[in-house]
Amino acid sequence: MKTLKNFLILALVTFGLLSFGTAFQDEWVVPEKYQNMKNPTNPDEDLAIGKSLYSKHCQSCHGKEGYGDGKKANEVEGDLGDFSSPEFQSQSDGALFYKTSFGRNDMPEYTKKMPDDEDRWLIVNYMRTLAE
Repeated sequence: MKTLKNFLILALVTFGLLSFGTAFQDEWVVPEKYQNMKNPTNPDEDLAIGKSLYSKHCQSCHGKEGYGDGKKANEVEGDLGDFSSPEFQSQSDGALFYKTSFGRNDMPEYTKKMPDDEDRWLIVNYMRTLAE
């Protein structure tokens, strides 16, 4: 009987730890180096290029207005975010650059598709215009 009780306790603890771990799975941790990174581009310049790059690489999932409602959004697991939301817009430019560059889960890495860092910074600048 004591063995069964120990087994049940162990099973509950294991289940609790696994549940605890998955609760934080959705958090996208951005390294401090990127959190504090300054955007080297002028956000008032080249917005047309940023918009064009966004349309080509991001719009199919994130949608034209950044609501996460693009034509491929249903094929992606997880929350695509709402680029117009205060939560999204409160992130640093460096955090957005990191996420745009390196991706995670269904978000692809773009350092190979867009090897020029400036292109990804221009997308960050354009995403800033999607705030409501």
